[in-house]
Amino acid sequence: EHLKAFDDEINAFLDNMFGPRDSRVRGWFMLDSYLPTFFLTVIYLLSIWLGNKYMKNRPALSLRGILTLYNLGITLLSAYMLAELILSTWEGGYNLQCQDLTSAGEADIRVAKVLWWYYFSKSVEFLDTIFFVLRKKTSQITFLHVYHHASMFNIWWCVLNWIPCGQSFFGPTLNSFIHILMYSYYGLSVFPSMHKYLWWKKYLTQAQLVQFVLTITHTMSAVVKPCGFPFGCLIFQSSYMLTLVILFLNFYVQTYRKKPMKKDMQEPPAGKEVKNGFSKAYFSAANGVMNKKAQ
Repeated sequence: EHLKAFDDEINAFLDNMFGPRDSRVRGWFMLDSYLPTFFLTVIYLLSIWLGNKYMKNRPALSLRGILTLYNLGITLLSAYMLAELILSTWEGGYNLQCQDLTSAGEADIRVAKVLWWYYFSKSVEFLDTIFFVLRKKTSQITFLHVYHHASMFNIWWCVLNWIPCGQSFFGPTLNSFIHILMYSYYGLSVFPSMHKYLWWKKYLTQAQLVQFVLTITHTMSAVVKPCGFPFGCLIFQSSYMLTLVILFLNFYVQTYRKKPMKKDMQEPPAGKEVKNGFSKAYFSAANGVMNKKAQ
């Protein structure tokens, strides 16, 4: 009863803050109440703290087989979301500059269903950090890493409840494409015989930076030429993306600009890339791909 009362208070507060929720997503798994998203986030944060304490005096785990399956699963899910978002927005005749929440009819529902999977995938990606903990790669659990994972899951719960289609489609479409490249790359990197074919590593960093810029540009285009999409949501999304850009640029300067010669001499064939501001070391650890020279 106390939990139900707390749940009612939280949902009433959110409804009062953001207004009526989109009725088309009522009853969808994990959306009616904020508590599942909140508790999963708390469990995620506690797992980092408790997991590091548990692993402190224990040997690091390899997890190579699990990480191979994980890479494959995220790659396939990203491919599905990318294809479905392209097809559903094409069917609905979405306007690239600005798209409202209701004019596309059934296509809007189709987009919302894909975006629910995108929201849910952010909880699955908590495993990135858990793998760090189990592999004792605590240096990779940076503020940027935790901030990005925890905030995205919670932000997309709000997106699905209030703006589950329309202009919201663009960022996930780009990110799904980037995820296909990223996770397929690291999945292939598990096999040493494939390293010589992974020549496209340096372009992943460039693609990630382009994703940030395009998402902000697309969001602000609806401010310049409004179409009925909530103005406050546009400003919030732009502000949030700006924080990622700042953190990403800080990482980029620290990694690529200050020690370029040393990096070129010491970097393994897998190189250094970034995904949402994370270094190659982040993904090497997360996906079980450790370069022998680095070791």
